Amino acid sequence: MTINNAAIINKIGIIILIVLVGYLSKVLLMPLCIAGILATSFLPFCNWMEKHKVPRWLAALICLWVLVVIIFGFIATLGIKLADLLNDVTLMKQKIIDVVVKTQNYLFKHLGVSVAKQTEIFSNEQPSYTSIMQLIASSLFYILSNLILIFIYVSFLLFYRLHIKKFMLQLASKSQRDEVEKIINTAANVSHQYLIGLAKMIICLWVMYGIGFSIIGVENAIFFAILCGLLEVVPYVGNITGTLLTVFVAALHGASPSLIGGILITYSSVQLVQGWLLEPLILGPQVKINPLFTIIALIVGELIWGIPGIILAIPLTAILKIICDHIEPLKPYGFLIGEIETTKKEFRFNIKSQSIN
Repeated sequence: MTINNAAIINKIGIIILIVLVGYLSKVLLMPLCIAGILATSFLPFCNWMEKHKVPRWLAALICLWVLVVIIFGFIATLGIKLADLLNDVTLMKQKIIDVVVKTQNYLFKHLGVSVAKQTEIFSNEQPSYTSIMQLIASSLFYILSNLILIFIYVSFLLFYRLHIKKFMLQLASKSQRDEVEKIINTAANVSHQYLIGLAKMIICLWVMYGIGFSIIGVENAIFFAILCGLLEVVPYVGNITGTLLTVFVAALHGASPSLIGGILITYSSVQLVQGWLLEPLILGPQVKINPLFTIIALIVGELIWGIPGIILAIPLTAILKIICDHIEPLKPYGFLIGEIETTKKEFRFNIKSQSIN
């Protein structure tokens, strides 16, 4: 009993130590983890170029430039769509003012709080224009500096990938090196599968949301389709947030109840297709984590690294599951993190079987 208690205490201590190191080393580990996951998505392309006699340094540089073009091209596209949305900013401001006035009248009539008192409270709570601009400038600098760091990490990780792999193999005993190599390859494949599958699914969501929102007459339908698809990187919470934002903006534009109902029906229909068709065909079972540990991973990721931690939570947890599945003492933890066998699994299996046939 004493040994078991000591083992449990040691495991809890290791978990706390990992979380603490992750939190204190955010500046180093967060961009490095993002770069590592992005680098795995370029491994097949990089290997293909090297097989065709392209020098490794040039292959890594080409992959870097492809990544830069994709990211900044996407940012430019999203910026254009956002500019279209901001054309209606005057109307939206007027709608917001109307809502604020109605809220003030309600508070005065039902709670007895005068408009002057409400104005005083809100003016005390609101930050100054200078502080807002300083916050925006510091945030942009933080994002840009981390983005540059991620680009540098991606190029060097691709260039030194075999060197790093050999280092990991040397850490293990000779009898365990085959198993360690299998874990490394499987983890890299899972990370690659997750990123490529997620990109394919987001594109499919863009198409479905774009068609649905355009049919029911949502203003700036393409922008909100892109937004709802992008937020899919955060499971469960992201797609709901995107839909609520769409409903909110549509309501500010004076949308009818039928239009708001159409948005909710579109969201429900897309989620049905995504959950029962897209995920089993595109993402596959290897990166699936049960909902309980998905939520736990998202919360822990946000506590440690903020928004980047939320984005990294799922692929890192999937890699952790792969490691647990290949190490005998850790297999129960891999089983705990994984999905439960349900009829939904059987449905997915049938879909895959039909697609293969």
